[in-house]
Amino acid sequence: MERRFSNISETAKSTLRTAGGVIKAIASTKKGAIGLSLSAFFFSMATIGPIVAPIDLKYVNPSDFYLPPSLEHPLGTDYFGKDVLRLIILGSREVLSIGVLAALITLSIALIAGLSSGFIGGWVDAALTTAMDITLTIPAFPLLLVLVALFRGASGILFMAAILSVNAWAGLARAIRSRVLGIKEREFVEAAKCLGLGNLHLIFREILPNLMGYIVIILITGVTGAIYAEVALFTLGVAPYSQANWGVMLNMALMHAGAVTSARYANLLAPALFIALLQIGLVSLSSSLEQYINPRLREEE
Repeated sequence: MERRFSNISETAKSTLRTAGGVIKAIASTKKGAIGLSLSAFFFSMATIGPIVAPIDLKYVNPSDFYLPPSLEHPLGTDYFGKDVLRLIILGSREVLSIGVLAALITLSIALIAGLSSGFIGGWVDAALTTAMDITLTIPAFPLLLVLVALFRGASGILFMAAILSVNAWAGLARAIRSRVLGIKEREFVEAAKCLGLGNLHLIFREILPNLMGYIVIILITGVTGAIYAEVALFTLGVAPYSQANWGVMLNMALMHAGAVTSARYANLLAPALFIALLQIGLVSLSSSLEQYINPRLREEE
C-alpha cells in the first residue's frame, strides 16, 4: 500500500515538474507571456472578481443612467444605472464557464469518436467518419440559431454549452483520428502489441500520452470558438436572456439609440474590448503552446 501511494506521489511530482517546465518555456517568449498573462487575468476575474467587486443586478436608479466614466465608475454606467465594469467582471464568469464547459464537452465527444475511429478501424471507422462528414456539411451558426429557437424555454450554462458542442466536435474528431492512425503505426505501439498488452493499455498508456499536448491545444482553441459563438448568440438576442453576460451587454447597447455616437459608447466598446483581449490571450497561449510542442514551428520562428 505504501509503495502504491509512493508511486502516485512520484507521478504527481513528475507531472507538476513537467507542467512547470512547459509554463516556464512558454512564458520565455513574448507571445507566450502575453497569452499566459491575459488568460490568468481573465480566469482570476471570473473566479474572484465577483467576490471583490459584487453588483446587485436588481439595482435600478434613474439618476445614475448613463453616467460618464469616472473614478467611481471607471467605465461609466448602463441604461439601468449599473456600473459597467462590475457587470463585465460578473459577466466574465458566465462567458468563461460556458466556453470552458462547451470545450470540454466538445473535446470529450471528439476524443471518443476520434480514438474509436482511428484505433478500432473497420466498420466502426467507416460509420464514425461518415457521421463526421455529415456533421461537417451542416453550417454551424445557422444550426445553432435553429437549436436555440427550438429549445427557447431551456436556459442555463449547461444548456448553452451543450448547444455549442452539437457540431463543433466533428472537425476535431477527424484531426484526432488522423493522429491516432499515425501513432498506432509507431514502433513503441507495435512493441506493446507484440508483448500481448491489451487495447486499454495501448490506448491509455501508449496513444493518449502522445496526444496530450495536442489535446490541450484543442481545449484552448475550443474555448475560443465557443466564446465567439456564445457571445454572438446573446448579442443577436436569440439565446436565453442573462443579464450577466457580455453578449447581452452588447445587445442592450446596440438596442439603445446613441450607443456609439454619444456618451453611452462605453456600453458597447467596453464588453467588445474585453472580448477581444480574452481572445488575444487564448489565441496567443494556444499558438505558443503549439510552437513548444512542434519543433518545426520553433525553427520557423
